[in-house]
Amino acid sequence: MGVESESQLENKFIKQLVNQGYSRIKIEDEKDLENNFREQLYLHNKEKLDNIPFSDYEFNKIMTHLSGKSIFESANILRDKCILERDEGNTPKKVYLEFIDSNNLNNNIFQVTNQITMKGKYENRYDVTLLINGLPLIQVELKKAGVDIKEAFNQVMRYRKHSYKGLFRYIQIFVIGSNKNVKYFANRDGEILFNSAFFWANVDNKRITNLDEFTESFLEKNRIAKIISEYMIINESDKNLMVMRPYQIYAVESILDRAINTNSNGYVWHTTGSGKTLTSFKASQLLANNPKIDRVFFLVDRKDLDAQTIKEFNKFEEDSVDNTNNTKNLVKQIQEIDRKLIVTTIQKMSKAIKSEKYAEIMDKYKDDKVIFIIDECHRSQFGEMHRVIKKHFVNAQYFGFTGTPIFKENKGAKDMVTADLFKKCLHTYLIKDAIRDGNVLGFLIQYFKTFEGNYDKNDDTKIYKINKKELWSTDERISLICNDIVKNHNLKTRDKEYCSIFAVDSIPSLIKYYNKFKEFDHDLKIAGIYTYEANEASAGINAEHSRDSLERIISDYNKIYNTNYSTDTFSNYFTDISKRLKNGQIDILLVVNMFLTGFDSKLLNTIYIDKDMKYHNLIQAFSRTNRVYSANKPHGNVVCYRNLREKTENAIRLFSQTDDVDTVLMESYEFYLDKFKERLEKLHNIANTPDDVDLIEGESKTSEFVMAFKNLTKVLVTMKNFVEFEFEEDKLGIDEQTYQDYKTKYLMVYDDVTKGEYEGTSVLKDIDFSIELMYTDKINVDYILNLLKNLDIDNTKNRDKEIKDIVDKLKKADNEELRLKVELIQEFLEKEVPKIIELNNQDDIESLYYEFEDKKRTEEVEEFAKENNIDTNKLWDYVEEYDYSKTLDKKAVGDSISAPFLKKKRIINKVSEFIQYQAKKYA
Repeated sequence: MGVESESQLENKFIKQLVNQGYSRIKIEDEKDLENNFREQLYLHNKEKLDNIPFSDYEFNKIMTHLSGKSIFESANILRDKCILERDEGNTPKKVYLEFIDSNNLNNNIFQVTNQITMKGKYENRYDVTLLINGLPLIQVELKKAGVDIKEAFNQVMRYRKHSYKGLFRYIQIFVIGSNKNVKYFANRDGEILFNSAFFWANVDNKRITNLDEFTESFLEKNRIAKIISEYMIINESDKNLMVMRPYQIYAVESILDRAINTNSNGYVWHTTGSGKTLTSFKASQLLANNPKIDRVFFLVDRKDLDAQTIKEFNKFEEDSVDNTNNTKNLVKQIQEIDRKLIVTTIQKMSKAIKSEKYAEIMDKYKDDKVIFIIDECHRSQFGEMHRVIKKHFVNAQYFGFTGTPIFKENKGAKDMVTADLFKKCLHTYLIKDAIRDGNVLGFLIQYFKTFEGNYDKNDDTKIYKINKKELWSTDERISLICNDIVKNHNLKTRDKEYCSIFAVDSIPSLIKYYNKFKEFDHDLKIAGIYTYEANEASAGINAEHSRDSLERIISDYNKIYNTNYSTDTFSNYFTDISKRLKNGQIDILLVVNMFLTGFDSKLLNTIYIDKDMKYHNLIQAFSRTNRVYSANKPHGNVVCYRNLREKTENAIRLFSQTDDVDTVLMESYEFYLDKFKERLEKLHNIANTPDDVDLIEGESKTSEFVMAFKNLTKVLVTMKNFVEFEFEEDKLGIDEQTYQDYKTKYLMVYDDVTKGEYEGTSVLKDIDFSIELMYTDKINVDYILNLLKNLDIDNTKNRDKEIKDIVDKLKKADNEELRLKVELIQEFLEKEVPKIIELNNQDDIESLYYEFEDKKRTEEVEEFAKENNIDTNKLWDYVEEYDYSKTLDKKAVGDSISAPFLKKKRIINKVSEFIQYQAKKYA
């Protein structure tokens, strides 16, 4: 039996959709698509239209309303009504047309078609298109068995760039895959990353990867219409679309069912980093829209309501958060009849209820059907304030969200078990599920003993021998740990591409560590933050008060970042640290408890720990490091300077509900070393030496080389995080120079593809090069320009050596921005530097380089204008406008070109590509 072709797979898929109630329709091109939309929109709104079809004039008005919009704008239009003024005799009539019925899903019309031909920059034919009421809302791209799903993703990205236009701007969801591997993701303006594509699953989090099962579940008519109408988020602040993941949808559905059909409470256990904020807020929105519910309160802890959290909430609903400390504002919101959803703090709600000042107002609402959604409901303070709120709102229901519930194993003396407050767990999505699905990363944990003590002799941790016992704060031990961090920080963070947190056991320890780091020679940006007690006990007559210590730390921070904070402006200092840590601008942040829960930064990949932790506190702290970012962040790094091995395993067992801790932890170095050698052998079978890559013939074999080298590099990225790693041939089977030579060949293939050397339907055009894996980011444009700036022009021996060094570095360049300038810099070194020497030009060499760049750019613009018969001055206008605004007025370009329609269109596309390439090259 042969491999099923894409055509056979497509037909089988369409047949299943027809059996599920979709109507099969043949649509050849864009004109057919518009004609079908006209008919289906009329049928969907037939009663409102009094059974009178659209006139040409009316339909043109509708198309004008829909056309030329961004994807974000299209998403809003889809969910809104379109006002059509019908001219019926002397009495104009307004009709509110509906594009999708989100209240009665059965009223929508579902169709399926395939192989629609669209002409844009290139002519493309799309695999399968699903239409609701005539609009193409779901686009499916299928690949035969054995083809990487990423190729289908890259194909969609090409189509988005080249030919999705008109009504295809209304695509909400893309589905990509093969017979045994399927994912979905939301459309949006701008770049879409592959890690935003998700597997579908059932309510028990079992993946549905088989196309038949996926179609039966995800593409069931009412399910997909509900996902589009209720479970997509229009992100107002970022102006893009999001679609919820399966576990988020099931959690919201379980809350809605329990809130509407019972008077019982419940909680959702979704692991840290899985998107609880979005899930809880969407549940709040849908509950607030239900007529049976009077009011929904979304409660957060005051200490979590920082700038980052407010921004997250406002993404889902603009101006939804009142972040003042004024209880009066909350009471005022409660009095607003139309405000059904209120986001506030637990503390402010408790104060409003207890205050005699507001008793008369609050009593009016005590019998209302009220829903409380509580974020991070494992916090003890909710248990304390719950009694106050429950006593007042007699018809209230409570739904909590937590990544780390309180069980009897991890409860404190005063804590209540989560189930005591919320009763039933409505849905779970555990850390092992999230790691399996690629929604969070696993942990690479390394334990270091810092002195001899009462430890398990079989514990395979690295031992630093100090003849001290249980003296955590000795100067010798702290110095030892600081030295280890300074020595290995670049290794852990990919040369500071990522940032870190250092959690210590107390404020005195934090101050000691901060002071000790200042004694070391390093270039790390280190900050610290903690809250001090105004009347703390004195540690001695000469001891520094912790507030004074914090003033010193803030003063150093001000010098590094040119800010002006103090302990008097602590909240502003906290906000600035949050922002800079989120953006990866602080190398190490020293903390005691702050930032160990609730804080999210994709650029944070390492946590150093010198404090005792267990259960939920441990998992919460570790989870600061495991947000998914790019291929060169394969896991979160956890470096423990205390023996937390047993406590870590206990925490993982509890919060993964499994005895298999390996589902959460990364493997040993030996495991990855064996894997590396295995993949190196595959690479050698394709090209035994880097020079052999030049002998590879055919795109299929080139594709095999790309995949083999990429897979080798993926393992290498992980190995580099281990202290055992050494790039030596006798250990790895390849030395660093040979690896770099292979990488140069790999990047040459990538450059050829991006420059359009492979035309038509080349298999390489949709290959995933994972180019971010290849970046070192050390050798970038600034780095090379700095070498140029410091070129020793007068010393012949040094100059020639430095030029050779620059040329060698350019050959190895993997930074994409720099690779665009490689030829320019090489030409400058080969042709211009000798002239500078000959003329004894004393000008700044960096300025001379930029003059050279300007000259080359002018030559390129003039040559392009001449080749394409375009006025040079007008072309410069377009170039300068794009440099300034990153926009190009294609209509203005077209108006300036005298050529037949098709030729003009080709020239406009060439101009657009040329200007964009120029902007990148000469940035």
